[in-house]
Amino acid sequence: MLWAAASAVALGFLVALEIAARHYGVRGPITNQVREVIFAPKSGPLLYASMALMTVVLTWRQRFIAFGAAIGIDIAFFLVRWALDAKMMFGNGALWVLLGCAVIAVTRRTGRERTLLLKGVGLGLLLVAGRKTGDTWLLITWKTRPTVLDQYVATADHALGNPSWVAGRIVEATGPVGAHVLDWVYIQLAVAAVAVTLYQLRNVAAERRFPGHHLVRTFLAVGLLGPAIYMIFPVVGPIFAFGADGGHWAVADLWPDTPPSIGAPSHMPFDGITPRNCMPSLHTAWATAIFIHSRKGPRILQFGGAFWLIATLGATLGFGYHYGADIVAGVVFTVTIEAALRSLDRGWDRSGIQLVAYGATVFVALLVSYRYLSVEMAEHRWLFGPLIVLAMASVIYGYVRTTKQWEQPKAAPVRQPEPQPELV
Repeated sequence: MLWAAASAVALGFLVALEIAARHYGVRGPITNQVREVIFAPKSGPLLYASMALMTVVLTWRQRFIAFGAAIGIDIAFFLVRWALDAKMMFGNGALWVLLGCAVIAVTRRTGRERTLLLKGVGLGLLLVAGRKTGDTWLLITWKTRPTVLDQYVATADHALGNPSWVAGRIVEATGPVGAHVLDWVYIQLAVAAVAVTLYQLRNVAAERRFPGHHLVRTFLAVGLLGPAIYMIFPVVGPIFAFGADGGHWAVADLWPDTPPSIGAPSHMPFDGITPRNCMPSLHTAWATAIFIHSRKGPRILQFGGAFWLIATLGATLGFGYHYGADIVAGVVFTVTIEAALRSLDRGWDRSGIQLVAYGATVFVALLVSYRYLSVEMAEHRWLFGPLIVLAMASVIYGYVRTTKQWEQPKAAPVRQPEPQPELV
């Protein structure tokens, strides 16, 4: 019943986004996904990563058959598109295999096996639907938020030393090689998430059940809740608001050479095509989630999670997509969501409620400070800068301390020796 209720809510949410997108004259997430059954997908690696998630419920023989069928279908599509001189992209085969497994689950499986296969298919399709949903959310942000709050965030960012401007100059100094590496890491974030998730779900096929909590749950929760903050706090990013990419909408062409001066910030109008997707930084949030979940893996997975987090931070700041204030908010946002999902899985207790409440309070306090205390933060940077970092660190410390307590085995109760009758 829980899975049925979650599926109904997800379907209703997708339908609502489809209607909203149609209202603005564009295709919604459902239409875009259906088109990829035949037309060239937007991201082939994402579709194959989604299929790989689904295969955690299959045996090794079934996995080889699934990947072989997907590659064969893609080769057929490739030949047809080559003959018609159409847009080339792979991934249709993976989507066909996902849908085919759903049909097999309904028609050829029963009981627990049907449920397990449907869960695997749903897991894969959720990753794809999350990408389509995010695209539609971004459309809604630029259609419904004509003004942005970049001047407030840029002013508050003085307290952190304007890290986007510093990182932007560093990336420029590394040349095309460094920029290409960071760009690849930034784009392929979902692939890293799938690698960690595949490790977490490696025993599903043998145990015939999913673990209570894994990375995909955090990924989806972050992607669902984050865009709602975009609507409350619309920000486009320094490369648009203070750089050449903003055109005549930008305050000036300052990024990354000259940080903006401290002045009275105000709402600024911006174009109707740039997403208001900075506050909080969801790329940072997702990379933080990958880092957290990779800590339980082997050494190579731990190194990979750390590398992806560092490289993502370098890309988000160095390409001018985010301010330092966005990064701090993204970390607090993810740690709070992760704590809530873990508490939901193990059962809510006092420590879990306190941790989630504290993280949510710090997150709201950060947003309110960026909006209403930005000038004071810039003028007293030696006070507010450490306070911002300390607030983030306190949430991280609370999470680490609380989760360690959760993971400690409960001590067995000490049995008192029964009194023995005295010998006479």
